[in-house]
Amino acid sequence: MDHEADAYRTDLMTITRFVLNEQSKYPESRGDFTILLSNIVLGCKFVCSAVNKGEEQKKLDVLSNDVFVKALVSSGRTSVLVSEEDEEATFVESSKRGKYCVVFDPLDGSSNIDCGVSIGTIFGIYTMNHTDEPTTEDVLKPGNEMVAAGYCMYGSSCMLVLSTGTGVHGFTLDPSLGEFILTHPDIKIPKKGNIYSVNEGNAQNWDGPTTKYVENCKFPTDGSPAKSLRYVGSMVADVHRTLLYGGIFLYPADKKSPNGKLRVLYEVFPMSFLMEQAGGQAFTGKKRALDLVPEKIHERSPIFLGSYDDVEEIKALYAMEEKKN
Repeated sequence: MDHEADAYRTDLMTITRFVLNEQSKYPESRGDFTILLSNIVLGCKFVCSAVNKGEEQKKLDVLSNDVFVKALVSSGRTSVLVSEEDEEATFVESSKRGKYCVVFDPLDGSSNIDCGVSIGTIFGIYTMNHTDEPTTEDVLKPGNEMVAAGYCMYGSSCMLVLSTGTGVHGFTLDPSLGEFILTHPDIKIPKKGNIYSVNEGNAQNWDGPTTKYVENCKFPTDGSPAKSLRYVGSMVADVHRTLLYGGIFLYPADKKSPNGKLRVLYEVFPMSFLMEQAGGQAFTGKKRALDLVPEKIHERSPIFLGSYDDVEEIKALYAMEEKKN
């Protein structure tokens, strides 16, 4: 009998235990973050169950949003919520307020539900640094001020990937226990990958650097092998694969969407935060993605994220373009 393997199997590092361990490193912490996170985890478990039951897309979108808003408000630890599903920010009533602001997309990629493709929830967390009445200014901050970010992917397994600013860790839902167990500790993205991920259907509308980069992926001139194209069209699935296998995910600006398509607060920022924490990079075509300062809660931005060396290549192409102009 392999006792060592058994010991590993029986010493279950749940997400709650993991966050409590992290919390114990900061003597001043009062457990607020742990409570907030356990409410996010509850929302993820509910959505996972609803997705697996095969609820239709429209119903699931509304359901997921309601569950997350209620779970976050009832935690008593939030003041401002921004959801992809709600036009306006939600301000928590004063009796239930706490020091965190949460930005989230309750069901990203939901148009893929009916064909069984992986979809997910994306979230980012900011701290409020004052005790005044909350406003949207409390979330219109650069991504480098986020204290935590993550996503939960509902696919062949349900996996929650989280960073609290000290690396990236993946937890898989064990249905028999109803708990997220640490299965992917300290995820590091490979420095260079051999996969690129982009919607090539938009190619005719791309700018010069993006066109050149994708051309180089397919027809490299330096003797290296061509990259493989993988594009699901569900951001959580595409970024998850990029994080684990390396490579680059691109959603550039184009003539149809001059500001890009993905939303800054609850898509670009959380995924960029995770990429950087895993040793990768995230770039908008102009600057480091996490240095963007959004002016509107549903603002969009182009994004190039993934392996360090691959993002360096696209940055070099944009720098050359700028010199020309």
